[in-house]
Amino acid sequence: LELRDPWTVGGKTYASGSLLATQLDDFLAGKRDFEVLFTPTATTSLASATWTKSHLVLNVLDDVKNRLSVLTPGADGWKTSRFVGAPAFGTLGVAAVDSNDSDAVWLTATDYLTPTTLALAEIGQAPETLKTMPAFFDAKGKVIEQHFATSKDGTRVPYFVVHDRAMKLDGSNPTLLYGYGGFEISLTPSYSGGMGRAWLEKGGVYVVANIRGGGEYGPRWHQAALKQNRHKAYEDMAAVARDLVKRKITSAKHLGVQGGSNGGLLTGNMLTQYPELFGAVVVQVPLLDMKRYSHLLAGASWMAEYGNPDTSDWEFIKTFSPYHLFNAKKNYPPVLFTTSTRDDRVHPGHARKMAAKMIDAGKDVTYYENIEGGHGGAANNAQAAHMSALAYSFLWERLGGK
Repeated sequence: LELRDPWTVGGKTYASGSLLATQLDDFLAGKRDFEVLFTPTATTSLASATWTKSHLVLNVLDDVKNRLSVLTPGADGWKTSRFVGAPAFGTLGVAAVDSNDSDAVWLTATDYLTPTTLALAEIGQAPETLKTMPAFFDAKGKVIEQHFATSKDGTRVPYFVVHDRAMKLDGSNPTLLYGYGGFEISLTPSYSGGMGRAWLEKGGVYVVANIRGGGEYGPRWHQAALKQNRHKAYEDMAAVARDLVKRKITSAKHLGVQGGSNGGLLTGNMLTQYPELFGAVVVQVPLLDMKRYSHLLAGASWMAEYGNPDTSDWEFIKTFSPYHLFNAKKNYPPVLFTTSTRDDRVHPGHARKMAAKMIDAGKDVTYYENIEGGHGGAANNAQAAHMSALAYSFLWERLGGK
């Protein structure tokens, strides 16, 4: 059993995110004696658990870095051993080849600089690499670092930085900060040929923030930024932006922020609540009018995340509704809005009306609406490349790229 919430049973309380084991017959008979296989800590959460014929492979996130271990049931309980040959860093995926007849697993590994590799591994033996995806940019001389920012309430917020090893800490580096912070989605290191070619190869710095609302530290990390606590996700993102400046990796005029969908709501709040922290903002397929969101397309299905604006919830929702937070008298950094006419999840009206409101106020706004593509914003690879190029070129020009 994997717990989504704390559970008190049999005189014991088990933390949310725990993994418990018991005999099925005993459970059906009403017994509630469990063996705890995993309990989350301040730095860990369970990403997945995969059965083979004889073993259970746990994939644990430890400060947003995957760690694999093998649990083996026996007459004397469960024995824990290390997963032989697992990469020390990167996003790892594990899937059983045939859980009924084999102890073999498929193992995938990737990070910001390394294309996905597929390996075959027998439990207890070194993995055999079967296939590696091609590289799409030159990663030589580039490194990945992890830092922690301190949010307004004292919470440590992790973030990854990808940059040239020879980067100068003089505050002049064009830097792209990316985030999402919602629906318990974890942003673990992943390879993007487009980002690498259009940003890293040109000397830009790429940053991914693991803010609250995501799943990097399990259910509690997500639940910490729901509804009336939504502001914590935005405070986390602002804290990362400030930490980048404090470390002299970049400065406000060289720092851009990008996000889509719920991440578009995030960057919309960066634009309206923290305009002084950024030199440019990219807002993609966004939610922006949080008074109307629940009446548009799939919006009503997200009320557990944001709240119901037709009730007293509006009192806190309005504090993170970018359309309502916009003030024509304030200065804002240049912003790019992108959306799709055929977005069937987040209505393009969010981006349309926000762009119109800002243009009417004389702000620096670039707007692009693709007529195809659904919520992804593009209907094919050519359109996806075009949309990405728009965002990267907009940011590079506005942030002083050379």
